Amino acid sequence: MPELPEVESLARFLAEHLAGRTVERVYPLAVSALKTYDPPPDALAGRTFTGATRHGKFLDLDADGLHLVIHLARAGWLRWKEGLPELPPKPGKGPLALRVRLAGPDGAGFDVTEAGTRKRLAVYLVHDPSQVPGIQRLGPDPLSPEFTPAVLAALLSGERRQIKGVLRDQTVIAGIGNAYSDEILHAARMSPFRPAANLSEEEAGLLHATVVRTLVDAVERARGLPLKDLKAEKKSGLQVHGRTGETCPVCGDTVREVSFSDWSTQYCPTCQTGGRILADRRLSRLLK
Repeated sequence: MPELPEVESLARFLAEHLAGRTVERVYPLAVSALKTYDPPPDALAGRTFTGATRHGKFLDLDADGLHLVIHLARAGWLRWKEGLPELPPKPGKGPLALRVRLAGPDGAGFDVTEAGTRKRLAVYLVHDPSQVPGIQRLGPDPLSPEFTPAVLAALLSGERRQIKGVLRDQTVIAGIGNAYSDEILHAARMSPFRPAANLSEEEAGLLHATVVRTLVDAVERARGLPLKDLKAEKKSGLQVHGRTGETCPVCGDTVREVSFSDWSTQYCPTCQTGGRILADRRLSRLLK
């Protein structure tokens, strides 16, 4: 799933490549992905892109005041094309969900795709990004100056949930998903099942510094890379997430996993849980 660093990289790339380019035509191919109908997608035609930014994991492309907002969900991606085919794409053919063709002789544009059968990709066309329900509910952005240690401590205070779930909650902190929450907690040497409210002021400060450093480092590693290489770069930079059974690069222990219904968390017992290995959620309460 693309998270804050990948969406930030997409926004930076598109801000550079879309600036001043005019939309020739929009092809909405997956009806399930389109979450708004007024204005319709073809209202983008003839408008010029003036900016690209990010709200948490939402990508926001500004075209003369109309905002094309995209949430890539678990299996979505955006692919830049220097030369799109002349023939219109056919709906229902492959993973293509949306195509935006730019005016000009080069035929440039981009495709939004979604792999797999579970379709969660979301595309909105709105006059104001705050009209998107998911953006309305976002917590503070961890890369903004407003995200201070005191702000994080206040967010954690009174939280009965485990810290892993709190970090993944977009209404608490915007942009962190399953992968980077694992990475942050590993770097901070914290159990993913630690109750958030139990963190001391010092531990909350450490967690804040680790959140910011982990995300900034990921964004910097991706700087200047072609979009096609961003996914591979993300995977190569992960220490524990997606590395069940491999060796922890910090201590040499074996990376372990706890699986849930539709997601999993990876952790290092030596670095994070005092050497204890958890088989499932029933044992997670033992970690305080």
